[in-house]
Formats: sequence, C-alpha cells, structure tokens
Amino acid sequence: MTAKARILVVDDERSMQEFLEIFFRREGYHVVTAGDLETARAHLEEDEFDVVITDIQMPGGSGLDLLRAAHEVSPESIVIMITAFASTETAIGAMKEGAYDYITKPFKVDEIRIVVEKALEKKLLSSENRRLRSELRHRERDRTIIGNGPAMQRVFELIGQVADSKANVLISGESGTGKEMVARAIHAGGERHDRPFVVVNCAAIPEMLLESELFGHVKGAFTGAFHNKAGLFETADAGTLFLDEVGELTLALQVKVLRLIQEKTFRRVGDTHDQRVDVRIVCATNRRLQDEVAAGRFREDLYYRLNVIEIPMPPLHERREDIALLVDHFIQKYSRELGKPVQGASDEVMDRLMTYRFPGNVRELENVIERAVALSRQPVLGLESLAPAVLHPAESAGAKRIPSGGVDLQQLMDDYERGLLLEALEGGGFVKKRAAQLLGISFRSFRYRLEKLGLEDPQPGEE
Repeated sequence: MTAKARILVVDDERSMQEFLEIFFRREGYHVVTAGDLETARAHLEEDEFDVVITDIQMPGGSGLDLLRAAHEVSPESIVIMITAFASTETAIGAMKEGAYDYITKPFKVDEIRIVVEKALEKKLLSSENRRLRSELRHRERDRTIIGNGPAMQRVFELIGQVADSKANVLISGESGTGKEMVARAIHAGGERHDRPFVVVNCAAIPEMLLESELFGHVKGAFTGAFHNKAGLFETADAGTLFLDEVGELTLALQVKVLRLIQEKTFRRVGDTHDQRVDVRIVCATNRRLQDEVAAGRFREDLYYRLNVIEIPMPPLHERREDIALLVDHFIQKYSRELGKPVQGASDEVMDRLMTYRFPGNVRELENVIERAVALSRQPVLGLESLAPAVLHPAESAGAKRIPSGGVDLQQLMDDYERGLLLEALEGGGFVKKRAAQLLGISFRSFRYRLEKLGLEDPQPGEE
C-alpha cells in the first residue's frame, strides 16, 4: 500500500508484543500493541487499522472475541490469528468466522511477513474494487465531454497536454459548464488513473467542518471527535484531489493548503505530528480569482501555486454549435434511464433551444431535456414539453425596456440583487444560512453580498 499501513498487535506476552512491534516497524509499518481484549477493543474504536494480529488465548477474552469486535467496530480491518499447535482447530474455526489466516507458534519471521504482505494486498484490492464500483455508478454521468466546436477542441487539447503532467490545474468557468468532468478526464488520462479521485465541494461543506474534512482529526480534537479520522487529502494519497469552488476556502485554510502544496506535509486537526502525502491538486472556480486576490480574499501565493495551468471552460451560449450534439446525447441518456421511447426533438424545439441563452449552461440544458423526456408522450419532443423558462425567457428574466433617457445599469442590478436578498431572508425566516440555500449560494457569499449592498438584518436572526 502507498501510505504506511497500520498494524495492531494483540498478545498477552510482553516479549511477543515487543518482538512483533520492532519487526514490523523495521518493515516500515506503523504498529500499536495491546495485551488484552479490552485494550485492543479500545484501540479499534479510536483508530483505523489495516491488519490486526492477535493471539487466540488472552486474558479477559479470546482472539475470537476480538475477531467479532473487529467485524463490528472496524469491518475493513483484516484479522490474522496466532495460535499454539494444540489450538489449530480453534484457529480454523476463526477463519470460518472471517479471519484472514492463522500462524502457528513457533513461527519464522518470513512466514508472518508474507502473510501480512498478502493481507495488505487483499485489502488494497478490495479498496480498489469499491472505488471502481463507485466510479462505475457515475460513469454514465461523467465519462463524456461533448463538443465539436473550436472552443471545446481547445479544452480537449489542454486536457491531453496536462494529463501526464504533475502540475496543478485550475479549471475556471461559470457554474454548469462541466468543470468536474474535465477534472475527471485529466485524472483518467494521467499516470494516476488507477489511484483515487476524490472530490471536495468547498462551498457545500460548512466552514467549521471543512478543515476536518480536508485534513482529518484526532480523537478529542473537538466536541464530537470520538475517533481518529483520516481526511480527504489522505484518502487521495497517490491520486488526485479535486477542490471544487476553491474560492470558498477561508484565508486560514488557504494557508494550510499552501503549506501542503509546498512541503507535501499536513497535520490532522488536534495532532502534533506531520504526515506526508503525495496528491495532485486540480481546482475549479466560477469566480475570477484574480479579483478575489485583489480584494484580499484569496492569497496571491496560493493562487499562483494552484493556477500553474488554467483551463477556461466556455459558457454554452459561446458554443452553440454543440447544442444539437448535447441534446441528442441527453435524449438518448434519459429515454434509456426513464424508459421512454423518445428518439429526437422537433425543429420548433431545436429553434427554441438554439436561441435560449442557458444561464445554467450544460447542466441547465441537461435538466431541460430530462424534464422534457419525462413529460413527453410522443417519440419526438414538442414545445409542450419544454420548461416555461425556455419557452418565455423574457418573462422569466423579468425583462424591462430601456427608457429613452437611459438607465444606471449598476444601480439597476444592485436594486434587483437587493430585492432578491431581502426576499430570500424573508423566505428563510430571516436565517441567513437558509436564505443562502434558497439562492443557491454559500453562506459566506450571501454574507458578503449583504455587506456589499449595505444591508442590515431587517430582523435579528440566527446565522
């Protein structure tokens, strides 16, 4: 395994504990020892172990009891039994209950080394199989980036150029343009393709929890931290970590991410020891990070570390030549998923789709087609199946004519935004987090917009 494997050794003989601890530490493993069932169970409850090596005979309970406890508390741990020759039948019974293997005393060090190596290979294979099954569940959604126009051809070219590079990549563009799909394509086309691809949406995780999610924590680091927990950087070791909406990171977290990039080390929340990690970072943002840097909300040194190579994603209204391809793709996808015999779209539907601006980009187009397929009663999509926003975009956008004397565009936009913020506050019971959710933005972004427009809370409300 790439990361240092963790082994729990359980034996009531202190000399055997010390011998195995010294041996496995020399082999490069992290080792914890216990002399009885109660201590061993406590270790399992507060930490994660790849392999548990336990004697069958122990005070306070047997190795079989520990095997059952491991299945309950740490089901992914692999258990190896150590037994005297006279207890071989008990060891075989343990294997029937899920133990990986057993070793008979006295044993040779090469024997236990090989058994542990094979156990770790099995655990790695199981982890990879789980990861691949998860990837397969998302394959239909994520495997295809569609586009024949020049804008997307440039994106494809950049993906091919950076996939095998170790350089960090920043994918910029409006929401819904397919930034995560590009990140997955970069990972799939590089040398890390068979290692983990871990996604973190920095805007979706509450600020107070994000540090623990990224870096992990140790038991007792804060209220509710009952166990040691590996963070997402550790989970992505040897693979790729995708930081979506990286502009939402607080300045304090930006410092820690910068340190990880520079030194390849990090520290779990509440820990006193650093850990090394080998992770390629791919980021995405729908903000102009240059503006965030200028405003003091994003560190300039981190910006240049992340933006080694930038891939700008074009909005859908700038690549209308791809709309017909995307429509055909989504019709096939959702007619298959929803069991509807829809084969295409009418000319009238295509005309409306080609002239609609799609502020939500490809994600909005996919939603429009999914809805149309679900509602359609004909093999060809008609206008009646389209969403009102597409059929009557001017009404949906609240369009206004420009008077002869002109308008103050900035004031008009500020007034419109102010009205939406106040309406969201009222709809959310004057709780800003709920109001932010109603507008589909983060709490930090909502708070910033309130401050920008000089809005005081109309009524006192909880954050």
